[in-house]
Amino acid sequence: MKKFLMAAAGGTVLGVIATTQIAAPLLAQEAAKTENVYEQLDLFGDIFERIRAQYVEEVDSGELIEAAIDGMLTSLDPHSSYLSPKDAIKMREQTRGEFGGLGIEVTQEDGFVKVVSPIDGTPADEAGIEAGDFITHVDGESLLGLVLDEAVDLMRGPVGSDIVITVVREGEGEPFDVTITRDTIELTVVRSRTEGDSVVLRLSTFNDQTYPKMAEQLAEKVEAAGGIDNINGFVIDLRNNPGGLLTQAIKVSDAFLNEGEIVSTRGREASDGDRFNAKMGDLAEGKPIVVLINGGSASASEIVAGALQDHRRAIVIGTKSFGKGSVQTVMPLRSEGAMRLTTARYYTPSGRSIQSLGVSPDIIVAQPPRATESEEEETTVRRSRSEADLRGSLNNDSLSEDEIKQIEADREKAEKAADLRIEDYQLAYAIDILKGLSALGPKD
Repeated sequence: MKKFLMAAAGGTVLGVIATTQIAAPLLAQEAAKTENVYEQLDLFGDIFERIRAQYVEEVDSGELIEAAIDGMLTSLDPHSSYLSPKDAIKMREQTRGEFGGLGIEVTQEDGFVKVVSPIDGTPADEAGIEAGDFITHVDGESLLGLVLDEAVDLMRGPVGSDIVITVVREGEGEPFDVTITRDTIELTVVRSRTEGDSVVLRLSTFNDQTYPKMAEQLAEKVEAAGGIDNINGFVIDLRNNPGGLLTQAIKVSDAFLNEGEIVSTRGREASDGDRFNAKMGDLAEGKPIVVLINGGSASASEIVAGALQDHRRAIVIGTKSFGKGSVQTVMPLRSEGAMRLTTARYYTPSGRSIQSLGVSPDIIVAQPPRATESEEEETTVRRSRSEADLRGSLNNDSLSEDEIKQIEADREKAEKAADLRIEDYQLAYAIDILKGLSALGPKD
């Protein structure tokens, strides 16, 4: 600002003629714009009074104004909205990790509610709701024409009560109904397990528990394995993770990077932008990382996947992510409500915006449809017999008993991996990649 003021003062005398010639038309334009805004506000006031006086039924003035505010915000983009005092409380509960409902993250597309992702272990997840599903009706009532908050309100209700939603799914010929029992949603933000020599970290959302829980469980799994040298790598599973807090996405990314940019945000003005850089320290100690994403991975999930991909710190596999590359700021209002407003776009370290495009995996791996029981039985029957199954076959005399036991243990691990391919093909693929990288040995 000081530099700008000094430059302006230095050019005052020389530019006085040009300034007087240009200033008048500019001031006239600004005055016309301001006058037009006031005319529109007068129009709003006129309509408001006519509704209060002449609508067929008496209306609540407060509700009418809230609806007007919400309409103004939702006309901007699918993620800007007004939060009533009650909705603002529910949002704060959700970021803390506990709230009531079905357990789905939703947006709006073509007038209908679209599922971004079901949340792990929730009623919606257990009922088979999938990312990309469209919800067209709730208990027989159409959602067409409702704003997103109104549609969400229809899906809310007492814990233990049933709701019937009508779903349109790509690949299904007809819409179908799903009955779900509402419940209190207690988010388990991080689940971890060891598969062979790989540690799998499943992140279901980004709230204020995500990074500390991830760091805690990663350390526990490494310790249980007897140290980092016994781990061949890590899988960070972000499938169907709808995102959440930007600060947590930055911390999770920083956990595996020693330096460099994680993400940048850019608003309307250049001064509104921000950059976030990694600090020294890698929880994985340089071990290979595979990140799993799909069409339900959105927002904060895409920040993590994009950052680790751009820095070549992780191999990203799965299917294209959701493509939500915008940042929402929640602004408290005098009414104890809040306004959620899109204030910036975010960019990965290489400078790419993923808004509407998503993160493209390094290796595209689709999750095949789950096999039916008859198909699994047929696969079991087809397993071929070996020499060892033949009556009277010769023993192997070239190996000691310990060596034979080791081979059998390795074979058992391989069979478990094969079983995992049936249960979760994408995860099995990720673990196979870590095995391959481990077999190559450390880089020089």
